Amino acid sequence: MREFQVGVVGATGMVGQRFITLLEGHPWFHLKVLAASARSAGKTYEEAVGSRWAMSAPMPESVKSMRVLDAEKDIDEITHQVDFVFCAVNMKKDEIKALEEAYAKRECPVISNNSAHRGVADVPMIVPEINPEHAAVIEAQRARLGTKRGFVAVKSNCSLQSYVPAIHPLMDFGVTKVLACTYQAISGAGKTFETFPDIVDNVIPFIGGEEEKSEQEPLKIWGKIEGGEIVNAEGPSITTQCLRVPVSDGHTAAVFVSFAKKPTVEEIKARWAAFAGEPQELDLPSAPKQFLHYFEESDRPQAKLDRNLENGMAVSIGRLREDTQYDYKFVCLSHNTLRGAAGGAVLMAELLAAKGYLD
Repeated sequence: MREFQVGVVGATGMVGQRFITLLEGHPWFHLKVLAASARSAGKTYEEAVGSRWAMSAPMPESVKSMRVLDAEKDIDEITHQVDFVFCAVNMKKDEIKALEEAYAKRECPVISNNSAHRGVADVPMIVPEINPEHAAVIEAQRARLGTKRGFVAVKSNCSLQSYVPAIHPLMDFGVTKVLACTYQAISGAGKTFETFPDIVDNVIPFIGGEEEKSEQEPLKIWGKIEGGEIVNAEGPSITTQCLRVPVSDGHTAAVFVSFAKKPTVEEIKARWAAFAGEPQELDLPSAPKQFLHYFEESDRPQAKLDRNLENGMAVSIGRLREDTQYDYKFVCLSHNTLRGAAGGAVLMAELLAAKGYLD
């Protein structure tokens, strides 16, 4: 695989910082450009971030003295230097959509962690192990945009990254309805305990817009390409409740599932243990060797479930048991800024590179 020159747009925020740590030493992707808002433009990256560096690992020396470009005004300068960009900006949705299309129309592919394009029918929203075939819709998007290389591909909402992968290997049993209650870490809001003191010793039982995303986005992921668009799946019926909890990283989900053809406990565990997708088949650099890990436990799943499994790129599952109202219930956990956000976007970029969409 050739080396790709990469930019991070929205480099000073928490997800942007995570991109930078993941790209340090990446075997395929070389970090060439950092871009952010006008207030950071012209500064070194170290100056622009200041005391807001939120990663546990120190800021890489390679980026400290890099000059930050203006994500909006310097598009031409940015796109002339890179093969594609990762985008994780904090702007209004219509502004994000316009910005990402501006990059794409300059023949620069955009791998986005933002929600602005998730509802656009010819924009793939890819969880690499689940729906890699959706990359094929990129050609229809290019035709709409009038581009040869440029396109936008998006990550799903980070809350989906625990329960949707756990449900996916069971879909052929006829999943009819799903109830998922997510307990979401503060890093999902771009916060730390220092910047979000209200969360200490507290649970916030509402996250604006999160439940709608968690209920609708899986239907696009499980949809099919028809006539150059992704048509959402008709089911299963999904209802969610999303809470913010005092945890730094990692989204936990309590999941209840009903089936048209109820599998046995042994069949479910076997499906989870055996599940692999294209990232594993292609041995992509960021792909976990085993995506889904089930842990046997009795009364304390939190003692076993691990947000850092496989460098934070795997899903941890426990407490599978029968339910009186649904067929089964279980809990699962994924690392939200790794698997759910930046790490998942890097894996998606690796998949698209392997398929030739970034050439």
